[in-house]
Amino acid sequence: MTAGTEPNVLARLRELPTAAISDALDQDGISGGLQGIAPLSNGFRAVGAAFTVRCAPIDSGGGTVGDFLDDVPPGAVIVIDNGGRQDVTVWGGIMTEAAAVRGISGTVINGVCRDVSASLTQNYPLFSRGRFMRTGKDRVRLAAVGEPLEVSGAQIHPGSIVCADADGVVVVPALEAERVAETAEKIERVEADIVAAVRAGSTLRAARERFGYHALQRRRS
Repeated sequence: MTAGTEPNVLARLRELPTAAISDALDQDGISGGLQGIAPLSNGFRAVGAAFTVRCAPIDSGGGTVGDFLDDVPPGAVIVIDNGGRQDVTVWGGIMTEAAAVRGISGTVINGVCRDVSASLTQNYPLFSRGRFMRTGKDRVRLAAVGEPLEVSGAQIHPGSIVCADADGVVVVPALEAERVAETAEKIERVEADIVAAVRAGSTLRAARERFGYHALQRRRS
């Protein structure tokens, strides 16, 4: 098992919102947010090791978009980089059904998807830049599987931890996962203390000062 991805660390990250995880990454100066990628449903949540896929425009060898699914392990989060294209889809209903059956945790697309109803019916977590019905079949090809990707300035390696919820998608380097989880948990505790203090009658300014709110995202020295 990859260092930093032990089951207890994944379980801890599953309990944390992406906002707290993002703040924890800020402390280490790590860019992990995938800007512009959002869930099809605000109830969707996915956490798991990244299974990376890169697509490219079709060439003389033809193209296909989904055959890699047979190689994805249960619990993984598929990350597909289609260069942010929104004119052709790289994920549809058949892939949703197959991924759900295989126990895959979710799919993140730097691009668009279609057959949205299948994702919603199956409650299969799908995150993308949008939705569009035009097929990618014979328009894009599978260019690489299991190679590093860069999306929105974030580095995504096979085995990086992908955390996604209603606020979007953030990627945690596997070797930093335990420290990020610990920091994010602390952030959550501090923010809960601030809320409790305000409910008890404190001003927001005083509560933030008391619990060190403004230092939560400060980069480690």
